[in-house]
Amino acid sequence: MKAIVNGRILLPDAEVRNKALLYDESIIGIVDEADARRQAEEIIDARGAYVAPGLMDVHIHGYGGDDVSDDDPQGVRRMAEKLLTNGVTSFLPTTLTVGWDTLKSVCCHMRPLAEESRKPDFPGAEILGVHLEGPFINPERKGAQNPEYILPPDAKRVLPFADIVRLITLAPEMPGGYDCIRTLKQQSEIAVSMGHSSATFDQAMTAVGLGVTRATHLFNAMTPLHHRDPGVVGAALNSDVYTELIADTFHVNKGIYPMLAKAKGDHLVLITDALRSAGMPDGEYENGGQTFVLKGIECRLLDGTIAGSVLRMNQGVRNFRDYGGVTMAQAVRAASLAPAESIGMGSEKGSLTPGKDADIVLLDNDCQVLKTIVRGVCKYSK
Repeated sequence: MKAIVNGRILLPDAEVRNKALLYDESIIGIVDEADARRQAEEIIDARGAYVAPGLMDVHIHGYGGDDVSDDDPQGVRRMAEKLLTNGVTSFLPTTLTVGWDTLKSVCCHMRPLAEESRKPDFPGAEILGVHLEGPFINPERKGAQNPEYILPPDAKRVLPFADIVRLITLAPEMPGGYDCIRTLKQQSEIAVSMGHSSATFDQAMTAVGLGVTRATHLFNAMTPLHHRDPGVVGAALNSDVYTELIADTFHVNKGIYPMLAKAKGDHLVLITDALRSAGMPDGEYENGGQTFVLKGIECRLLDGTIAGSVLRMNQGVRNFRDYGGVTMAQAVRAASLAPAESIGMGSEKGSLTPGKDADIVLLDNDCQVLKTIVRGVCKYSK
């Protein structure tokens, strides 16, 4: 048994002081510090830092020079290790719209890698499954996705990988979109997110009724909010779907954060949408067969199209806290419990609730990561 003392423990809606967190592979509970010191075999002194649930990134393409769509398991291993420095304890490797054979191969490679990542000696964040961002998207809203590989929505392509695909982003208005949503809802536990979509408000709301439970990177690559047709944005704001936000202050202006915090509450999900250029210097990189340029916090294709981000998850938490008018507990919830719930894992991860996996991160006041603990094992210490 282990204990973390002298910290500010973050619950989903509150901050607890003068208590200790007990855990082994799972969270045991929050107890008096004196009791923790008597019971624990190992004690970590947080020295006033935040003791938070591990951060979860359910939409990340790459990091540190590697990309999921490279279909290189060793590259994903490197990503998993590097993400620990950002407080990420679990993530969904996210594909781009690339060739279907490549996507199938990625899924096949992720099956054993996900199992490997649950072992105590795995040197990185846990891999929870795969997020397919495409290829069932609308060419009109492709963003930086490669139009050469876009396909019509087809659940039959995805169902053979229902054991490893936890999330798929698609455009519900495309021919076959509604049938695909309905079939995935009935025959799998894959969460369906609407994104890269030109759907009208009515089409988007119909999709929600059929089983869409999420919206991918709100405002980006979707029909905007308009008073005569509220579009996908309006549907996301007017329903209880979990809604992603890239809180890098570039994809969505920070002045919008307070509105989103009020409108979506516990259903707001922070993501990074990071590319291989995250954690790397400015310059040219490749993205799904296309060249993009990183300059500062902006990633753009050569024609100027915005192409993902270089955001780190702990930075996203800090930005949302500082500009969203929310507490630290609320900001962390948007990067832990909300993403876990959005992919059906809220009973296992996302909060420091007894019985859940002991995924824990220690953060200072500036949201810099001091320690990252995955399933009770400290895998990163600053």
